[in-house]
Amino acid sequence: MVYLSHTVPPTRRKGASMRTRIPLGEYLSLKGSDLRKEEYRHLWLLLYWPIYLLVFLIIERFIGGAYTPIHCPADDRIPFCEWFIFPYFLWFPYLVGMLAYTLLEDVGTFRRLMGYFILTFSAAVVIYRLWPTCQQLRPDTFPRANLATESVMFLYRLDTNTNVCPSEHVIGSAGVVFAAFASPELKKHRWWILLLGIVICVSTVFVKQHSLLDHAAALPVCLAGWLACFRKKR
Repeated sequence: MVYLSHTVPPTRRKGASMRTRIPLGEYLSLKGSDLRKEEYRHLWLLLYWPIYLLVFLIIERFIGGAYTPIHCPADDRIPFCEWFIFPYFLWFPYLVGMLAYTLLEDVGTFRRLMGYFILTFSAAVVIYRLWPTCQQLRPDTFPRANLATESVMFLYRLDTNTNVCPSEHVIGSAGVVFAAFASPELKKHRWWILLLGIVICVSTVFVKQHSLLDHAAALPVCLAGWLACFRKKR
């Protein structure tokens, strides 16, 4: 078979970095020296997470400030509903699941998603440091005693009511949705992923973890992340 000079044979790759799928077994068998290879350099992006968590913990627990309460009249019209705690907690596997899937099935989208998280979550941390905020929406008592309210109480003990604007639940959920629409592998599932992301965002106001203003403040951050990492270049 003869190929024209400007074509590439189907079985040939221009470079290792063009690989889309990398099986889990291959990742598990990597050696330290393998991380220098172009096809595995995207793994270095994962180092962002321990750095981010450490910085966020320091700001959240050890650096105080004059916190600005975030509140709008519409917040008072939203009733507390403890059952939204379950989609609220889904945010964590929602993010981790998309990262894991793209790491194995769509490395290009993984790179774009990690770029989005690095940009937007870092911006949120800077905002929290420069403009400390809090919310005072949590109920003093719960109308019922059940598993959901126990879970809400656990959340309140685990998480503080500070550094809430912009909402990282909204920022992170938007990143997962952007990745779902960017990945050809997820074409059949992207609308379900979008619906779950909306439910997760809505849950934050029903369990009184965020004000609607936190959602509004997250939108320009999400837009900036999309423009920088997911917008198709002409």
